[in-house]
Amino acid sequence: MNSVENNPVARRGPRPARTPSGRRLSPTRTALLETLQAQPEPTSLPALVAVTGLHANTVREHLDGLLRSGLVSRRSAPPSGRGRPGWLYQATPHSEDDPRPEYAGLAAALAAVIVRTSTTPAEEARRAGVDWGRRLAHDAGAPEQEGEEAARRTVAGIFDDMGFAPEADRDATELRLTRCPLLEAAHQHPEVVCSVHLGITEGALETYGAATDGVELLPFAEPGACVLRLGARR
Repeated sequence: MNSVENNPVARRGPRPARTPSGRRLSPTRTALLETLQAQPEPTSLPALVAVTGLHANTVREHLDGLLRSGLVSRRSAPPSGRGRPGWLYQATPHSEDDPRPEYAGLAAALAAVIVRTSTTPAEEARRAGVDWGRRLAHDAGAPEQEGEEAARRTVAGIFDDMGFAPEADRDATELRLTRCPLLEAAHQHPEVVCSVHLGITEGALETYGAATDGVELLPFAEPGACVLRLGARR
């Protein structure tokens, strides 16, 4: 058993919101179930491998165990190219307290549409994110204090409300996004999904009168998180 298997948190990319399964599972299997529970759509093995950092055979073994326990279901993925289609996995419906943000399913569908119809999907996604970020900032209200740090912390709160469980550094110039409600969409269309989230950051900061220089999103940047930089470090 490798070191990543022993420490399921030490992986690249974020994990979704935690949902107790009510079953006695290993930490790795629990983390995998939580990932599936937080997704708005069935998720492929390659996406799960990307977020966990585990070998495909290890992920497949845990998925088989979850299937046997009735906690996960699977179906064939649509054919794409040569070879046998893979599987898409989905958590079995659990409690009424489903943690998946309501926006997640719509966001995943829109990402696929933008990729199919746009010649500049990343730029269009970023512009859409800017508009969305302005609306989210308006709904969240003005920061409680003046200054750019207060603006950045309010933006961190917006991402917390969306389910990303951000962890801010000392002056909130960098956020570790430790959860992801759009794993499959981010794996399939990172140029769109991540550009939307980058645009949300820019639109919200602009609304609060804060600078957007140095704003940057680094997907799957480190074990357990994506990294969102809210401005140039001073």
